[in-house]
Amino acid sequence: MAYIFHQDQLPRLVSVVPGRERTFFVNKELTHIDDMLAGVMRYKPGVASPYHYHEVCEHFYLIIEGTGTVETPEGIEPVGPGTMVFIPAETKHRLRSNPDTDLFYFEFQAPNRFKTHILDGTPDELRWERIDGSVWVQT
Repeated sequence: MAYIFHQDQLPRLVSVVPGRERTFFVNKELTHIDDMLAGVMRYKPGVASPYHYHEVCEHFYLIIEGTGTVETPEGIEPVGPGTMVFIPAETKHRLRSNPDTDLFYFEFQAPNRFKTHILDGTPDELRWERIDGSVWVQT
């Protein structure tokens, strides 16, 4: 059976550290598989993820709206609508929205059996609260 959804009916999460919001389309809770994790993210102007990496997880971003930068050990690169960014497993990275615009993007990670290591930030940057009040912690 196909999984058909409307984003307004899916769990919306907001970061404990202000400025980031995500909606999952595919995760273990919704689809009962952990082969992948997919959804959309929105960063408010000037907001960034912590500098981090994921064990055994490759992922990509497709920028839909706004502009920002992606930081990796190779440097900082600008991103905007239509930009696709591939992050190999164990690659250190950070995504940041520019100070004057939201950043809205699609994110796909596989497999969804990974551990995240924060290199610059706090453990709270992995904590997300559901709009319904429950808490989801990224691992």
